[in-house]
Amino acid sequence: MEAKLNKVQKEAVLHDKGPCLVLAGPGSGKTFTIVERTRQLIEKRHVDPDKILVVTFTKAAANEMKERFMEKTGGTRTKVTFGTFHGIFYGIIKWAYKMDASNILSEDVKHMMLKEILLKEQIFPEEEREFLNGIVSEISIVKNNRVLLEDYECKTCGKKEFIRIYNEYERMRKGRRKIDFDDMLVVCHDLFKNRPDILRMWQEKFLYILVDEFQDINKIQYEILKMLAAPQNNLFVVGDDDQSIYQFRGAKPEFILNFEKEYPDAKRYILDVNYRSSKSITDGAARVIMHNQNRYEKSVTTPNPQGMPVHVQEVRDASEEAGYVLGRIQALQQREIPFRTIAVLFRTNSDAGVLVEQLLAHQIPFRMKEKMTNIYDHFAVKDIQSYLRLAMGNKSRTDFLAIMNRPLRYLERGCLDQPEVSFEELRKYYEEKKWMLERIDQLEWDLKMMERMTPYTAIRHIRRRIGYDEYIKEYAGTRKMKAEDVFAVLDEVEERAKAYKTLEEWFTYIEKYRIQLEMIGQQRWQEEEAVSILTMHGAKGLEFDHVFVMEANEDVIPNKKAETKEEMEEERRMFYVAMTRAKKMLVISYVRKKNGKDMYPSRFVEELLGV
Repeated sequence: MEAKLNKVQKEAVLHDKGPCLVLAGPGSGKTFTIVERTRQLIEKRHVDPDKILVVTFTKAAANEMKERFMEKTGGTRTKVTFGTFHGIFYGIIKWAYKMDASNILSEDVKHMMLKEILLKEQIFPEEEREFLNGIVSEISIVKNNRVLLEDYECKTCGKKEFIRIYNEYERMRKGRRKIDFDDMLVVCHDLFKNRPDILRMWQEKFLYILVDEFQDINKIQYEILKMLAAPQNNLFVVGDDDQSIYQFRGAKPEFILNFEKEYPDAKRYILDVNYRSSKSITDGAARVIMHNQNRYEKSVTTPNPQGMPVHVQEVRDASEEAGYVLGRIQALQQREIPFRTIAVLFRTNSDAGVLVEQLLAHQIPFRMKEKMTNIYDHFAVKDIQSYLRLAMGNKSRTDFLAIMNRPLRYLERGCLDQPEVSFEELRKYYEEKKWMLERIDQLEWDLKMMERMTPYTAIRHIRRRIGYDEYIKEYAGTRKMKAEDVFAVLDEVEERAKAYKTLEEWFTYIEKYRIQLEMIGQQRWQEEEAVSILTMHGAKGLEFDHVFVMEANEDVIPNKKAETKEEMEEERRMFYVAMTRAKKMLVISYVRKKNGKDMYPSRFVEELLGV
């Protein structure tokens, strides 16, 4: 065992009792260290395996850890407990309260409950799915961070609105005698706090606790962990403050940074050898992350050769960028490099649209870990489609209802009593209101004009001539959203529409694209022989020989919403995570223009280049 460990790994593995912090950088062998530490406790310290708990954040990580341990020990079964935070803590409350699967509130039922609440509260968001996802996320933040509801500033909707939604959700959940995913932690925390006898029993059960990816821990997880580890505090935590990128889930680098304040007698070991990446990649990533101030000082080295320099590519726009990356992938293919060794990373999945189109067109197999949002499902883009279907001669009442007051024309739903819209009938309905007749005439004229336009010209006509952009500005002012975010979506769709000559051709493409995305969504992530398309969040914990980081621009990475020092440092950590996924080749690209607007390289690219 000892021969395979480097000096610091060996010191960490042989750590005696009490708290221990292991700072493990990318590719430094943290899983190997945890497995060897577990084995050492059993074989050298003669600790009962039943007394050891290994906690991870995902089932996949827990299974991998267990499998590696079994390989090392040559067994098929073990009494060591490997599990996730939610899995372990749910097991405890399941035992305490005699719960079973019927007590768990599924995500589908949760969304249905929230839909009921929105209807009851008369809340009708344009993007219902996005709104609900935001509410679900913020309910989790309140629960996991133990935040007083009255003190929480909601980002999805108004404060009073959120309080009403939250309270009604909790009332309905409790009425059905259900707990949600977050309650598994909340209930366990309260159980330990209110029942010291039960806490003592589980403290005696798990005398040694090892935690993987400690930088991802949130407040309630940490509080339960501290209670469970007391009084011996045999807490062996492994993580990297430079890879803390889940602040939106309540994880903060402060938990790992303040560990030694929480446990003054804690030993600290730094695993600063990157066995994954070439020296070029390791050194480049170090030049970026050193600009963060809220971190442990580290000097990461690698025994690997220099390798290829990190390549930074400037391109004109998204189309040229996608073509460039496609060409590089095809060149790797010609060298018989397996697709499974290639990954393309984006800040968000919505940024991947242009590349996905190119890969589909050239039949390059790819897989996506996270579901990609279809830009054509955005409420504003759906409004554009309704306008254009009407322009093409479609007389659908549904399409007309969608756009008749976008912008405001003061048309009443009562004027439409037939499945199909007739402008003559509209004029009869408003025949005594000359000013309304003028609005109806103008709308009809606009639709006739657009019938002969290209999709690009028609979209511009709707936004600027008809006044849809002005409507969005007014609408955004009544909702907790930024008009600029909607305009960015419309700009993207407008830009993509340039490739199509007729409205019919454009609609055919949209339907084909929808079907292709559905097929991609049904693909198993486990299908290996494909290029991996990932967000920077989704790439964490993974590694690839060849990595492309696309759209490394200001306002993308770092995201334009990052305003505080803390938010900016998290964006830099995210870029660092993206860079350190690469083993042999790292290509970073940025665009000069996006949707006709000037763009600039990310400050992180400049830090990488030493500019």
